[in-house]
Amino acid sequence: MSTISHHTALIYVMVIAAVADGALKDRELATIGEFVQMLPVFRGYEKSHVRSAIADCTSLLDQEEGLDAVIGLAREALPVKLHETAYALACDVVTVDGNAGQEELRWLEMLRHGLNVERLHAAAIERGSRARYTSV
Repeated sequence: MSTISHHTALIYVMVIAAVADGALKDRELATIGEFVQMLPVFRGYEKSHVRSAIADCTSLLDQEEGLDAVIGLAREALPVKLHETAYALACDVVTVDGNAGQEELRWLEMLRHGLNVERLHAAAIERGSRARYTSV
C-alpha cells in the first residue's frame, strides 16, 4: 500500500461514508467540499486536489477488498488524535441526506473498528451528527 497524507485520508473516510449506499450523491460531494474549505484540519491542503482524491478513493473501493484497503490506508496515514475526527466526518456525510441505511451503518462500524474508535465515543459522535442534521 502506498501512503497518503492525513488530509487525503480524511477525504477517503468521507468518501467511504458517501458511497456506502451505492451512490455518491451531489449533496454528499458538496458536503465533502464544504468541509475541506472550512475545517481547520484541512489547513494547508490544496483544495484543487479534492476531486482527484475522491476519484482515487472510489477507484480503490471498486477493487476486491477495496473497503479494507481504504480503511487501512486511512489508519496508516492518520495520527491517532485524528481517528475520532475522521469518524465524525464520516458520520456527518452519512447523515447529511437525513437517511442512514443498514449498509451505511455497517460501513461506519467497519470504519470505527478500523480506526479503533471506542464504542462510547462513537455513540456520542453519531448522536452529534444526528443533532446537527435534524430538520423540522
